[in-house]
Amino acid sequence: MFAPSDSATDLPLVGDHPSLFALEQRFGRVAPGVPAALDALQLEALRLRLGDFDIIHCHGEFAHAALLGQRRRHSLTTVHWRVDELDRALFFAGFPDLPVAAISAAQEAAIPAANRAGVVHHGIDRDRYALRAEPDAFVAFVGRMTDQKRPDTAIRVARAAGLPIRLGGTIDVGNPDYFDRQVRPLLGPDATYLGPVDDAAKGELLGGAKALLFPIDWPEPFGLVMIEAMACGTPVVAWNRGSVPEIVEDGVTGFVVSSEDEAAAALARIGQLDRAMIRARFEERFTAERMARDYLALYRRLLSA
Repeated sequence: MFAPSDSATDLPLVGDHPSLFALEQRFGRVAPGVPAALDALQLEALRLRLGDFDIIHCHGEFAHAALLGQRRRHSLTTVHWRVDELDRALFFAGFPDLPVAAISAAQEAAIPAANRAGVVHHGIDRDRYALRAEPDAFVAFVGRMTDQKRPDTAIRVARAAGLPIRLGGTIDVGNPDYFDRQVRPLLGPDATYLGPVDDAAKGELLGGAKALLFPIDWPEPFGLVMIEAMACGTPVVAWNRGSVPEIVEDGVTGFVVSSEDEAAAALARIGQLDRAMIRARFEERFTAERMARDYLALYRRLLSA
C-alpha cells in the first residue's frame, strides 16, 4: 500500500512522507499546494516500482493516469467523488484506456463506456459496528456541514416529526460559512451539534438513533454513512438522489423519500422496520469481504483481457 508514513495498516507500506493531517497538526495551516506536493511524492514512489505489481489500484485524482502509461490496461481506478462535472469529462476523454471501477450504478452512468470496468459497492468490516436492538429517542445526522449534505434539512425534518436530533461531522473547509448561516441558527435543546466524531463516537451515535437522516442535495456517489448505520441496525431515511435507491431498500432498511414532508412521515413509521433484519441485510450486501471479492473479480478480468 502506497500511503502516508503515519498510516495504520497491517499491509507492507510504502510512504516516506507524513499525511496532510499530520503536517497540519505540526505546522498549523499549511500552504495550499501541500496536498499536490504530497501526491507527487507518492506517485514518484509508485513510478520507481511500477514493474513490481500485476494490478495497480489507484484511489487518487488525476495525475496517476499519466504516470501509469502502458500499465493503464492493468490498472484500476476508483473515483470517490461525483464524475458528472467538467474536470472528469476532460480526464476521461484524455484517458479512454483507463479502467474505472464505479462505486455505484448511479456513478457509473456518468462514466464513459470505454472506461467502465464494473461496479463495486463499498463495504466495511462486519465487526466495526454492532447491532443495537433498542435505540434511544433521537435521530442522527452524520456528515460534512455543507449544502451537499443539508444538515439544516435534517433539523427541520426531525422537528416536524417531534424528535430531537444529534448531528456529528466536520464543518466543510470548502464552504465554511454554510454552518454559521444555515445550521447554527437552527440549533437548540432539540438539535445538538456534536462536532467531528471519531469511529467509536460515530458507532454510539448511529447505534443509539431511531433513524439516520440523509437529506442529500447532490448526486451522492455512494454515501458510506448509510451502511455504517445499517451495520448498527439503524434504518436510513434518505433522499432519492444518486446512489440512494441502490443502497437503501425501501421499506426494509429504511425509506427513500423526495421531500421534507415525506421524510417526517417516514420517521412516524420507522418503528415498523426490523433492526435485526437491517443488520442482516448489511451483512449480506455491504461487508468488506464482499467488497474484496468484487474487486478481485475485476482484477482477474483485467489480467485476462
